[in-house]
Amino acid sequence: MTASTVSGSSIGSVTYVETDKDYFKKRQLKRTAGAFGLWAIGIAAVVSGDFSGWNGGIAQAGWGGMLVAALVVYLMYVLMLNSISEMASAMPHTGGAYSFARAAMGPWGGFFTGLAETVEYVMTAATIVYFSSAYADAILSDLTGYSLDDHGLRWIWWLGLYVIFVVVNWLGAETSFRFAEVVSIAALAIVALFGIGAFVTGKADFSTLLNITPTDGNSAFLPFGPGAIFYAMPFAMWLFLGIEQLPLAAEEVREPEKNIPKSSRLCIFTLGLSALIIVFLNPAVVGSEALAGSDEPLLDGYRAILPGNLAAVLSAFALIGLLASIQGIMFAYGRNLYSLSRAGYYPAFLSLTGKKKTPYWGLIVGAIIGFAALFIIAYGGSGAGSVVLNIAVWGAVLAYLLQMVSYVLLKRNMPDIKRPFTSRFGVPGAVIAGLLAFCIFVAVLLNPDYRLAVYTMVAIYILATIFFAVYGRKHLVLSPEEEFAASGGKAEYKTED
Repeated sequence: MTASTVSGSSIGSVTYVETDKDYFKKRQLKRTAGAFGLWAIGIAAVVSGDFSGWNGGIAQAGWGGMLVAALVVYLMYVLMLNSISEMASAMPHTGGAYSFARAAMGPWGGFFTGLAETVEYVMTAATIVYFSSAYADAILSDLTGYSLDDHGLRWIWWLGLYVIFVVVNWLGAETSFRFAEVVSIAALAIVALFGIGAFVTGKADFSTLLNITPTDGNSAFLPFGPGAIFYAMPFAMWLFLGIEQLPLAAEEVREPEKNIPKSSRLCIFTLGLSALIIVFLNPAVVGSEALAGSDEPLLDGYRAILPGNLAAVLSAFALIGLLASIQGIMFAYGRNLYSLSRAGYYPAFLSLTGKKKTPYWGLIVGAIIGFAALFIIAYGGSGAGSVVLNIAVWGAVLAYLLQMVSYVLLKRNMPDIKRPFTSRFGVPGAVIAGLLAFCIFVAVLLNPDYRLAVYTMVAIYILATIFFAVYGRKHLVLSPEEEFAASGGKAEYKTED
């Protein structure tokens, strides 16, 4: 990798420090994947949303409200991914969202956007670990009658899952992509198998989709009124949340300018099909009312279509989908922390890569933060899964909104930079996606169930802003993302294979 080093050079409100000659040699990634591997890591990051989390939207708005919310959110992701793909093709750096915002809105914009994505991915990983532990403990209970959760020991599941997947990601990008390919295909097969089983066993009863008693003046389709759709949208995001991470693999995939847009389109199409199966058939088998508050909705679905222990055995395979997403999201937060650390926004040790060419300290620190969040929330008296999920969603929609603003600004301020891929929806598509993200952002603010998540996010941003203002902005490094932004889009660099 090549990057300039300028001692004490100030640009605007920030200062770039001189780095030693080995700085970037200690922070190298390796290109190992093509379009298929990139598709797999994207599916892996998201597919857990088919297994847990999304069904909270039924509790908020009924099945009909959840369906409408899912369709609106799907539109947002289609438009947003086109905009992100265009920016990624112009800036094929590991920084992703931070890189786009840094070029469009300066260091502060890059910092705030990168921080939002850090919160999103670290808390999403924690949420998936939480739901994975629920699945694993339910399966253990079905097979043996023993439950760690009943003895207040679910944290053992959390610790074990974090350790296993930090190691998997530590082994190198090639291992990460290969693992993602296997588990993504397996997880999608499990979703398809459930869909087939729901019909073959005759257990799909579509009348139960609308079995939630409507409140006064409302219909069975929208039992809590049309306004409740607003509050279901954050849960609908869970069916697609994380797909926007693909640009974070830009320095580990071959021909990123071509493969990131290609894999993004294929990912969102695949996830749209799997979401249709889950949203229609899972509540049709279990019933919307019963499914609304479940921690393991697909496991409940398998229990409904299969007898006794057979359901538990086959449901163990359903755990694969959640495990796939732990892998995919850990990959994402590792690269997010890597890019921000390499540029000096976060402590520099987080971007060290070592012999395996993976940001091992980033992986470990992200796991420690996620584990601590789960432990504090769970044993502090609140449901860990829902609170951490809410934090993850708010971080995500903030990152989405800032990225769409970045797209519009880059089209205006850097119209001549090379864009190998251009969004077919252009600025109008980015504006619509940004407005939908803003709606979800407001829904989180207004929903009292998200109050603790909002307070937590505000506290994180206050502390992070103080850190960046006092220290971080005076110790930046001219990483590839910073060089591109500081040069107005004229700087180019190459990453060694």
